[in-house]
Amino acid sequence: MGNTAPIMVAKGKIDYGLTNDYMFRAILQKSRKTLIGLASALLHLNPEDIKEIEITNPIILGESINAKTFILDVNILLNNSRMLNLEMQVNNLHNWENRSLCYLCSDFSQLNKGDAYEDIKPVINIGILDYTLFEDAPEFYAEFELLNKKTHRRYSDKLGISVLDLTQIDMASDEDKAFGIDTWAAVFKAKTWEELRMAVQSNEYMKDAAETLYELNSDETIRQQCEARRRAEIEEKHMQDKLKKLEEDKENLTREKTELHIKLQNEISETEKWKAKYEQLLAAQAEKKN
Repeated sequence: MGNTAPIMVAKGKIDYGLTNDYMFRAILQKSRKTLIGLASALLHLNPEDIKEIEITNPIILGESINAKTFILDVNILLNNSRMLNLEMQVNNLHNWENRSLCYLCSDFSQLNKGDAYEDIKPVINIGILDYTLFEDAPEFYAEFELLNKKTHRRYSDKLGISVLDLTQIDMASDEDKAFGIDTWAAVFKAKTWEELRMAVQSNEYMKDAAETLYELNSDETIRQQCEARRRAEIEEKHMQDKLKKLEEDKENLTREKTELHIKLQNEISETEKWKAKYEQLLAAQAEKKN
């Protein structure tokens, strides 16, 4: 693409950015440099430390996605020594904790017959989310490990889950900034070509990501798949909102039913009191007559 890349003069809205999970997959699969830059930032490595990097579950770019290839997570083998699973998730489907654990355990079950347990490679699952996973404890880039609950001693360094929250860039730590994770997040969130150029100007790996993004936005077969994913995400969000509304209606109905039951019980209790008083009054009048 060189120094005369059209990205340098592109203007206006980006049709399909990196938060589109198909575009995310396409860029990482097409641009080794982008893959190295992003992976090194998320793993707190220098890009030069990555000698080998391979996507082990590639798809044919531009080919239609069916039910069998719907999941667009990216499995990466890094320096033949550790495995990395990346996934972009825009909509909160309220299942990320279990979903990430399934990916992690699936990748960790890598032994073939005759292999030794010592040969198992470390596995890290990284979710890039456009929403806050834990509303009561927002964090820009969170890293989780297996630890002893009392002493916090690490049980193993071969399992890890990380979550990058694109909505919390302002919470980036000094370490996050040192590795450029906040800038990568800005690249993901960029809505215009001008905004994207501003974000990537000081990083060659991000520049390559921007150039590849421009190139793929000009590829009609890629655009068709990105549009299909965009529509699927809209429908997915619509269904989630509908399910949430039905759940809220159910909770409201249950609450109203409970409140009505309590009110009815109170009215019955009050009626019983008045009935008892009336019977006492009748009994007292009967005694006077006698």
